[in-house]
This record gives sequence, structure tokens and C-alpha cells, in this order.
Amino acid sequence: MGKVIVEQIVSADGYAEDAEGGIGFFGNASGINAADTEQLRMLSGVAAIVFGAKTYRMFSGYWPSADPAAEPVAAPIRALPKFVVSSTLESAPWGPEDSVEILRGDGVAAVRALRQRIAGNLIIWGSLTLSDALLRAGEADVLRLRVLPVLLGRGRSFAPADLGTRRMSLVAAQSFAGGLVVLEYKLSS
Repeated sequence: MGKVIVEQIVSADGYAEDAEGGIGFFGNASGINAADTEQLRMLSGVAAIVFGAKTYRMFSGYWPSADPAAEPVAAPIRALPKFVVSSTLESAPWGPEDSVEILRGDGVAAVRALRQRIAGNLIIWGSLTLSDALLRAGEADVLRLRVLPVLLGRGRSFAPADLGTRRMSLVAAQSFAGGLVVLEYKLSS
């Protein structure tokens, strides 16, 4: 069975959304794109992408038509099977000719079932509600934080406030041009 990898882009003070619920602090993507080679390495070990509904909407508005020459991660994002956990979406198109499979019901149960279906690692990008549930349930195996060199002071943390103490082991830490740092942790059960 593959691993469940939760990856979040966060501010240096740990926020995944600003106080208004936005991600404008991501700013110019060039700082994030500095780690494209690392993202491609990580994606080479991923068998499927899982989104919550909000993150699916953000991704589906951009990634299906993203130019791989400008966005090297567009090719694996386009090629990998994609799933969205949602009780509200009627359909989940991905560009004009493709779609994302909708997983209904409890997010944790849906990801557990998907782990049985998919041979390989699953990545959960953003999707804070789903990520919170997976972290609470102990279903996330790896936590990857892409830390941007910006302080917000307040906003939505990448981890649920009621999580309690969870021990982690640092697997990798890399810094990139522009100040981006990618941290990868193995989560303890």
C-alpha cells in the first residue's frame, strides 16, 4: 500500500491561507517554481492526486491548460489520475476532454478505500478540510511543507487546531532560490 502524502504551501509562520481565506501571499510563482525539479522528483513516485472541492476548483481552472514548457509540473499533473472528495460537486471536468473522479462521503473513508484501489502513493494538495481530517485520523504518512519567506501574522494554519501533539521525523530539508524551503516529514502514528 502506498503512502498518503499531504503537501501544503505555507507562510513562514505556518499559515496555508491568509486571514481572508486566500492564497495571495503565494505572490509571484517564480519562488515556488524554483523547486520544480524537486516537485518532479516527488511526483515521479506518486500514483494519484486527491483534492478537496475548493482546491479542485482552483486547480481545474489552471492546470488542464498550463503549458509544460512554462510549468514543468503540468505534464505529470495532467497525466496522473485525479480524484476529488466532495458531497456537493455534480461533475468534475478537467479541461475540455477529461474529468476527475468524485469520491462521495467521508473524506477519510474515501482516501482509505482509494489506498486499496491505487497501487502507489497518493498526494493531497492543499485541501485543508480533507488534510485536517486525514491528520486527525492518523491517515497521513508524509507531511511536505513548501515554506514561503513571508509572514502573515494570522490566517488558517495548515494543521487543525485540535490535532494535539504529533511526533514527526525530518526526512529532507531543501532550500531554493528566493527563500523557498521544502521540508518533508514522516508522521508517527
